[in-house]
Amino acid sequence: MSNLQKKNQTQSDADTLAALQELIDVVAKLRSPDGGCPWDLAQTPETLTPYVIEEAYEVIDAINSGDKEAIAEELGDLLLQVVLQAQIAKEYGQFSLQEVAQGISQKLIRRHPHVFGDVLVQSVDEVRQNWEQIKATEKGEPSPENQKLSTKLSSYARKLPPLMATMKISQKAAAIGFEWENIDGVWDKFHEELQEFQEALAHETPERQQAELGDLLFSILQLARWYNLNPSEALQGTNQRFIQRFQKIEGFADRPLSDYTLEELEALWQEAKAQIKRDRG
Repeated sequence: MSNLQKKNQTQSDADTLAALQELIDVVAKLRSPDGGCPWDLAQTPETLTPYVIEEAYEVIDAINSGDKEAIAEELGDLLLQVVLQAQIAKEYGQFSLQEVAQGISQKLIRRHPHVFGDVLVQSVDEVRQNWEQIKATEKGEPSPENQKLSTKLSSYARKLPPLMATMKISQKAAAIGFEWENIDGVWDKFHEELQEFQEALAHETPERQQAELGDLLFSILQLARWYNLNPSEALQGTNQRFIQRFQKIEGFADRPLSDYTLEELEALWQEAKAQIKRDRG
């Protein structure tokens, strides 16, 4: 790297740190009892958790769109959640953003001994195995191969979105042989859970109905796993199709949709489906 390149890199780093400091100062002002924002002051780590999830998904949507400006904006919104959580924790005397940044830097160094140490690796799988082994050692847990399966499954259930957690849980259970012999068994389980859900709706408490709904959804995801389908992508596709058809309905309507009868709305829905099919050729 030439001296000019080093100078430019140094300036770029300084500009980045200055921008981060500005964000930290803005968030601190928003949280200040003296002239801060009432909404920000009312927030707790718990009330902000839905926004962390929402912003993460919006980042994913922006990345999938390929829109660079949208990606940058959504990453900023997600970064705000990190800084805001750290600011609240600092006010509570728990930790600071500095400790958050130092902590992740140290973790990356520890878990990449092939980069920051003298460990040699031959593949991506070896990198992953080393990471999991180091992680287990740090947490005082048994090595991954010696952990109880239930411990791993509990971690998935706590930390992952429900659809993803279910797929991981069932995949890991199937890997040790806890699996149906063939697809017929999976279909039988689905029909069994559907019947139990229907019976719960007719005769059981809301708590029991909720439990049976969970069992039914779990069985549907087993079908997805057996047929090698991605349930999250499938549901996202359905959401998009629903919205697309609804947009068509709004285009067809000559008065507020709330003024239409259910039969009229169904007719518009079918017309929308037919129109979309014709548009696709």
